[in-house]
Amino acid sequence: MKGSTHRRCYCRDPKTGKPLGKSCRKLSSRSHGSYSIRQELPPREDGVRRSFSRAGYGSLKAAQADLDHVRTLLGLAEADDAEGLTQIGALLEKVADEKAPLPDIEATRRRLSHGLDLSSRLTVGDWLDMWLAGKKGRQSSISREEGNIRLHLKPRIGHHRLDRLRVSHLSEMFEAIAEGNVQIAEANAARRKAIEDLNRIPWKGREHRARRKVLKAAIDEMPPFRRIVSPSTQQRIRSTLRAALNAAISQQLITFNPAAHVELEAGKRPKALVWTEERILHWKRTGEKPSPVMVWTPEQTGRFLDHAADDRLYALFHLIAFRGLRRGEACGQKWADTHLNAGLVTVAKQLVVNGWEVYEDDPKTDAGARTIALDSDTVQVLKQHRAQQDRDREEWGSAWVETGRAFTRENGEPLHPANVTRRFIELYEEIGLPPVRLHDLRHGAATLAHAAGADLKDIQEMLGHSSIAITADTYTSLLPEADLAIAEAAARLVPRARMADSAEKSEARTGLAARPFTPTASDEESEAE
Repeated sequence: MKGSTHRRCYCRDPKTGKPLGKSCRKLSSRSHGSYSIRQELPPREDGVRRSFSRAGYGSLKAAQADLDHVRTLLGLAEADDAEGLTQIGALLEKVADEKAPLPDIEATRRRLSHGLDLSSRLTVGDWLDMWLAGKKGRQSSISREEGNIRLHLKPRIGHHRLDRLRVSHLSEMFEAIAEGNVQIAEANAARRKAIEDLNRIPWKGREHRARRKVLKAAIDEMPPFRRIVSPSTQQRIRSTLRAALNAAISQQLITFNPAAHVELEAGKRPKALVWTEERILHWKRTGEKPSPVMVWTPEQTGRFLDHAADDRLYALFHLIAFRGLRRGEACGQKWADTHLNAGLVTVAKQLVVNGWEVYEDDPKTDAGARTIALDSDTVQVLKQHRAQQDRDREEWGSAWVETGRAFTRENGEPLHPANVTRRFIELYEEIGLPPVRLHDLRHGAATLAHAAGADLKDIQEMLGHSSIAITADTYTSLLPEADLAIAEAAARLVPRARMADSAEKSEARTGLAARPFTPTASDEESEAE
């Protein structure tokens, strides 16, 4: 396609006012006028011819450099690539109309090779949508990535051009999240105080009813309770962005990943704590849990299981409490993988919740596919549960839904994990136990096993952790009784002479106290006086 450079000036005839053009005598001087370029472009889709023109160059060298740039861009598409030539033509036409800088050759080459729109500026939000649409893996993981993108990344940085995203943009985003956390905490505190004030106002009396009405209206105007974006959640947001930007680097859309260089507060796993009497008293006074992860004592777990013994989900709760299955693993357990005569359970599948939809999937990790030994009590509980399920199958007859699962609804349909959690909360609230999550029964199983003498490797295999560090960091809170026994045993390992002397003196004092009192003559005289 033809292209050229030419020099012209804007001098006009003083008499007619028309441009002189090439007839200007001053054009013989190289310092007079400026250079322009013109390059023919591929025709539009409707066949209309078009060209790229640009003027105002101070030298022929500068004009020729830009003309070569335009020709190189046109050469990125093969001669038989009509679609590519049309895209490049549209890009150069838009650049000429907007008087924008010429696009980078390598960036345009990458975008053309990946089928991206050349005439638009790819934003972070556009790329995140493209990356998420092509992502493969567990549906639960994809849903988590989608939530991070929809709630945090696109609203805050989605408008930035992908190739111009900087570390400073991400630092500003996380600073804004931190500021939002403060606002959420203040709003939650204000709403909580208003509700407490409302609960203290008596129901009876016209004045009291009027006050309650005003306060209710004020509470309705307040924002609802919301969760703050915790440090661990911020780490997951960054992880989502980092993975998306790494994919952009692999496709040569960018060369630098700013998400790998932004600094965040470390997201630490919460330590599981046992519900001691002191912690229960603090919770009752303030409504605050000492830790997000709380574990019942053996006595509290026993109270719950005794209360739930007649519930149709009792066997499921028993299995989680003693052998530490995850909620989805227990709901997805099949009788074909449950070997009661051998006292073994093989965890092969789990039920996963995505929104409200439930689907079957493999265990959370490779280590999650495991075989767990059952104690005799648990075997007996599961046998009784299977007998009850057989009676339910006979009662429902042809309406029974055969799923092969160990724990089902009354008609054999699979359990929804969220409904299992709801029933668990109802049961422990009925007897006034301190709050724990259903998942915390799994923590409790690890704590019981640890107190019974199991080492971390045994507990890791029972729980199906991929790393023993997870087991050590989260799931092994010591029970008070075991903690006291360890403290006493440790103290007895160090021989102390001072302690021995103190013990002898104590025994001597005890012996004197136990010796019968015999009055002396002077004592008898004092009493007589």
